[in-house]
Amino acid sequence: MDIILASTLLVAFAEIGDKTMLLAIIFAARFRAPWPIIAGIFAATIVNHALAAWAGAAVSGLLDGFWFRAAVAAGFVAMAVWILIPDRIDEEEANTPARHGVFLTTAIAFFMAEMGDKTQIATIALGARFHAVDLVALGTTFGMMIANVPAVFLGDRIMRIVPMQVMRIAAAIIFLILGGLAIGELV
Repeated sequence: MDIILASTLLVAFAEIGDKTMLLAIIFAARFRAPWPIIAGIFAATIVNHALAAWAGAAVSGLLDGFWFRAAVAAGFVAMAVWILIPDRIDEEEANTPARHGVFLTTAIAFFMAEMGDKTQIATIALGARFHAVDLVALGTTFGMMIANVPAVFLGDRIMRIVPMQVMRIAAAIIFLILGGLAIGELV
């Protein structure tokens, strides 16, 4: 349960203001069909994050040792810094045509937007740290849904209510704590 909770909280905070959250707001305003958008976000996230958690766990199993654990610890600290940098969405991502329907358009756009994104990198690191692919993927997907479902329903209003800088700082602190715990295991 700790793995699910840690993964959920970490990704929920990391997702605030992320480009995929901005994409959710844009799709909500453009399509005005919240349930297919939410289903598309869920489908893309569960697949993307399951693969990312698996990759993290697989690589850590192959490279288990002091230097790999040090790299994971450094990765958490680097994520703490990266999370403080606001994301912007590319115009071409925002103008994705909906010729395949809202669900498929959302699923493809979210899957692609998550590639190399903060939350995917965090999921890889969590998979490497916890070696529990299913629990990490479940937790990170919950985190994505916690952040994106309100964005779909509330659109740009949420951006005025939630102070994103505070959320970024909270996420950075969580990453620093995980990095500190990982460094503590090295000593």
